Amino acid sequence: MIRRNLVSILAIGLLASLSTYAQDTLPSRVRIVSAFSVGSGPDAMLRIIAESLASSWKIPVVVENKPGGSGFIAIAEAKRSVPDGTTLLHLEGMNVTALPHLYKKLPYSVKRDLAPITPLHESYFFVAVPANSPYKTVNQLLAAAKASPNKLTYGSWQIGSIAHLGGEMLSDAAAVRMTHVPYKENSTLYTSLARGDIDWAFASIPSAGNLEKAGKLRFIAIAAPQREPAHPDVPTVLESGGPANFAASSWVGLFAPAGTPPSVIERMNADINKVLRSSSVTARMKEIGYTATGSSVAAMNSLIDKQGTELGQAVRKINLTLD
Repeated sequence: MIRRNLVSILAIGLLASLSTYAQDTLPSRVRIVSAFSVGSGPDAMLRIIAESLASSWKIPVVVENKPGGSGFIAIAEAKRSVPDGTTLLHLEGMNVTALPHLYKKLPYSVKRDLAPITPLHESYFFVAVPANSPYKTVNQLLAAAKASPNKLTYGSWQIGSIAHLGGEMLSDAAAVRMTHVPYKENSTLYTSLARGDIDWAFASIPSAGNLEKAGKLRFIAIAAPQREPAHPDVPTVLESGGPANFAASSWVGLFAPAGTPPSVIERMNADINKVLRSSSVTARMKEIGYTATGSSVAAMNSLIDKQGTELGQAVRKINLTLD
């Protein structure tokens, strides 16, 4: 009887072990549905990461670009997919932090439809002004805004973008009022800024680095906790006389459809973070102007909750909806 029970216990243990192994086993092929256009900065980085993962996993890792619709097209494709690790979603952080507050009828639920895996990279924004701008510091910029409410203008590439909401958050933190001027795309925004049509805008190295190098724009500060190694002479917003603890950035991450086994997500998280720590990937990211991030699944969930709360407050303050 004892022997029979022992055999039964061993058999149950073996089955549990095999079950865990099966849940942790990767599929024979992985596709990553990306919300970004082919040739964009995030797309370029994703393809480098996908190539490294394919080499590590010994399976094909294919990128499928489905841009447009504020990321809704890519999200819809991922939602339709079987949650078994075969399909991943490449998405901007705004889709899970700001958009739930900007749309009354969002065609997806962050908590119900998506399972975070890891953030991939982040880009902090510089405070950019025209080359001939009289403003040399954030302190001067905000002093002018305080002296003449709503006279100073700042631009963004879209209503409800991080550049727009970040400007509102800076205004709120400094207790000033500035006028937002929305554009339809990055290139138009920064060309207009270089001409002096607006006073300032948030800008990143990928979006406005060439104009800064050409001497048509100046970066007077970076909205980050510390200085950017590629621009060590540019102070932080705090060092430039702005409010403390102010940061504005854009990040991109990987998600899976909700219902994907946690063991598969944890396995992918570990392997992707290993790729993000590799010297070749971090070097390539720096060239483009990104900072490799990566984190645990729990930390990514905390990031989404924290930024969602902050951006939600900014959205409610200006009473903004996009539908």
